[in-house]
Amino acid sequence: MDYEKFIQAHRETDADITVAALPMDENLALIWSHEDDEEGRIIEFSEKPKGEQLKAMKVDTTILGLDDERAKEMPYIASMGIYVVSKNAMLDLLRDKFPSANDFGSEVIPGATSIGMRVQAYLYDGYWEDIGTIEAFYNANLGITKKPVPDFSFYDRSSPIYTQPRYLPPSKMLDADVTDSVIGEGCVIKNCKIHHSVVGLRSCISEGAIIEDTLLMGADYYETDADKRFLAAKGSVPIGIGKNSHIKRAIIDKNARIGENVKIINSENVQEAARETDGYFIKSGIVTIIKDALIPSGTVI
Repeated sequence: MDYEKFIQAHRETDADITVAALPMDENLALIWSHEDDEEGRIIEFSEKPKGEQLKAMKVDTTILGLDDERAKEMPYIASMGIYVVSKNAMLDLLRDKFPSANDFGSEVIPGATSIGMRVQAYLYDGYWEDIGTIEAFYNANLGITKKPVPDFSFYDRSSPIYTQPRYLPPSKMLDADVTDSVIGEGCVIKNCKIHHSVVGLRSCISEGAIIEDTLLMGADYYETDADKRFLAAKGSVPIGIGKNSHIKRAIIDKNARIGENVKIINSENVQEAARETDGYFIKSGIVTIIKDALIPSGTVI
């Protein structure tokens, strides 16, 4: 989203609050829905409406810029959780009208509409993903591997993406078979297979490993050879993916230590499991190895 256009729309409509909103169909209108007047002004705000309450919040999204066909497919709008608030309105709401409020989305903005403030919708019809669940977070990250063109591209010259410079070396891949994947910087990948996966910075993947449909978050630091020898001497595991381990449809959080011959494949298709004391949990069938976890060699999940 170009915030400059967002702020300009806020100024042009003389709004007190402008809410960035997405067009949605009935299946996706689960976050926040609004009812708008003919000028795109929000006159009602409802959190996660369902059934008849949801149907009552259908709007003509052509007034917000959609063509007739898209407007029929997307008759609802949902808040993106991004707001522009005029200074005086902000002070009035937080100091005087709702001083005990703790949340903009569920308290301040519905309150502003109820007292007649001008709350305006700004329709954004570009890329946006809600990553509030493990499954949504997983799908959004794996989405950057989509062929031939991902839903979101980091390679748009007109809208460059900047990140923190870490001054890491290029990734080293030794006899690795990598397909449909994105590899971060500073990785060391040895004679393994990686398919449809995102590999985060400083990831170390050993010989014989198979990584499929997986998000590896990487590591915050490297371990030296001396560190690794010390860990091996006491029977522990270095950061990274051990030899001959197989990982499929999983999220491996930062600094995880996956031993040799580990299988994280959820062969029994378990949908939900809370095993944090063992270093992992499962939600929506996706195994998540928690940050700094140690998964011993030979473990099967």
